[in-house]
Amino acid sequence: MNPEDPGRPEGPLRQLIGSVSALLATAIGIGRTRLELLTVELREELNRTAGLLVWGAVAVLAAGGGVLFAGLAIIFAFWDTHRILAAGLVTLGYFVLAAVAGLVIRSRLRSRPPFLQATLGELARDEDGLRGQSR
Repeated sequence: MNPEDPGRPEGPLRQLIGSVSALLATAIGIGRTRLELLTVELREELNRTAGLLVWGAVAVLAAGGGVLFAGLAIIFAFWDTHRILAAGLVTLGYFVLAAVAGLVIRSRLRSRPPFLQATLGELARDEDGLRGQSR
């Protein structure tokens, strides 16, 4: 024990405690940084998703109204001669449009970056660094 301060150890034990304390402070700092990165990524993903939903709803409503009136215009134009054929072709056109839209949505969902990609990459680099490896 230290004669000036009976509660504080001296020598190598004091250095060990200081080193462990510094290591814990560094680990907590790294963890805090990664948590901040995680929250930023979550916020960005939420904003991106909300924007997609709003614009998707606007697109669906506008396109739906436009396609409906275009279909009605085609049917009314052929009302006296080929109304059944016109109605069938307009319906087929709606189904083709729906299938194309479904394929586009599926393609976009598959091509987006993995969720939390940057956070997971940083954690992997931290793990490698702590194990003495480099990427």
